[in-house]
Amino acid sequence: VPLQAYGGGLVQAGGSLRLTCAISRRTFNKYVMGWFRQAPGKEREFVAALSRSGANTYYSDSVKGRFTVSRDNGQNTLYLQMDNLKPEDTAVYFCAADERVIQSYLRVPSQYDYWGHGTHVTVSS
Repeated sequence: VPLQAYGGGLVQAGGSLRLTCAISRRTFNKYVMGWFRQAPGKEREFVAALSRSGANTYYSDSVKGRFTVSRDNGQNTLYLQMDNLKPEDTAVYFCAADERVIQSYLRVPSQYDYWGHGTHVTVSS
């Protein structure tokens, strides 16, 4: 399943960015979608996830209240609105998709079968 994430860049602390992930699949609404990030020298970590319908959202504690995940099933697109960015948000951000991942494992990268190329986000202090 081809995934393409984009929208990263350099932003000052307190600023905003919106990441977009396009999926080339007509059956987009069959996939649970997730955002993960990986900072230099660190393991890939969960950021946010969204159920197939978009009705249920899940966030890591570190981004809750600052990031918003959403999807447009008609446009086969996933979004991550990132507000009040902090230097510790600096990382490569990845979108991921899976048809079978269950709620208990949404935060586990290995549970997702499909990954896009990352997009770099750098937050300066």
